[in-house]
Amino acid sequence: MSEAEMSKPKSGGLAKFLLISVMVLAVLVLGALGALYGGYKWLEAQFAAPGPTVEDTVVMLPRGSGLIRIAAQLENEGVITDQRIFRAAVTLDQGDRSLRAGEYSIPAGASMAQVYELLRSGQTIQHSVTFAEGLTSAMIVAVLNESDVLTGEITEVPAEGTLLPETYHVTRGTSRQDLLDRMARDQRELLDELWPNRAPNLPIETREEAIILASVVEKETGVASERPEVAAVFINRLRRGMRLESDPTIIYGISQGEPLGRGLRRSEIDNEDNAWNTYQIPRLPPTPIANPGRESLAAVLNPAETTALFFVADGTGGHVFADTYAQHQRNVAQWRRIERQRRAGGGQ
Repeated sequence: MSEAEMSKPKSGGLAKFLLISVMVLAVLVLGALGALYGGYKWLEAQFAAPGPTVEDTVVMLPRGSGLIRIAAQLENEGVITDQRIFRAAVTLDQGDRSLRAGEYSIPAGASMAQVYELLRSGQTIQHSVTFAEGLTSAMIVAVLNESDVLTGEITEVPAEGTLLPETYHVTRGTSRQDLLDRMARDQRELLDELWPNRAPNLPIETREEAIILASVVEKETGVASERPEVAAVFINRLRRGMRLESDPTIIYGISQGEPLGRGLRRSEIDNEDNAWNTYQIPRLPPTPIANPGRESLAAVLNPAETTALFFVADGTGGHVFADTYAQHQRNVAQWRRIERQRRAGGGQ
């Protein structure tokens, strides 16, 4: 072989080497991809597998909890099987910042994927806090303080008649003050809705007067269907310059709305020093005597069409109405007979 021939590059051997190298690299890459894909499918299967709980489980995730802390808590409380799998799947989905704190009810057998979606949705447990119509503001604050779902302190009892009593749905940990503020806001919004649509020529000039009269209606009857008629009686009396003569107003002046546990005394009815005594003052009381509900507020602003000026209990929980004092006296006599019969029968 000549020297020139020996100096020629062995291109065939180099090409073969490069080809083999590429093939080996491809095999390695495909193997890595296959392993990665297989690992991903395994993670996906584990994430979607049924969870360990055999019954619905309540968990409370504190505010400020991150993915690591949440995953550890879920495993510690037996909601998921492996916090590492949970963290890996959530991180791959870029959902580590989408988990919301709060109180959750985890369904029995929920997979980690289902738990993840629930925590992302923020569908926390809702608790009901109910305030009966006709409670005073002090009574409402007492209900708030007794709730073990709410947190924080209330530093000041709101003015009488500024809250809207009804059932509110809250999450555990809601501030008592926040709920109190919500009740005040809801009442303002309700009056914003009702006031422009009030009946014409009412002897009520302001929203405050509407609240005052609604609070009297609220305390006079617990029968929703007769609130418009009770309101109409008081509206008719105001138009004629008559006193309202409402027993609950006297009670409020005596005890700030707390039950007396007895009937009113004649001296209390005749007491002119009680500023809320509507047997003595020819006008509305100076303040509301309770927090009226939406039905009583609506009844005052759109009372029934009636000429009735009087009402008295009828023995069934409701009232009987009268246009004249003579008719009212007969109704009162009937009520007195019912009272006597009940006393004679031991309260039956």
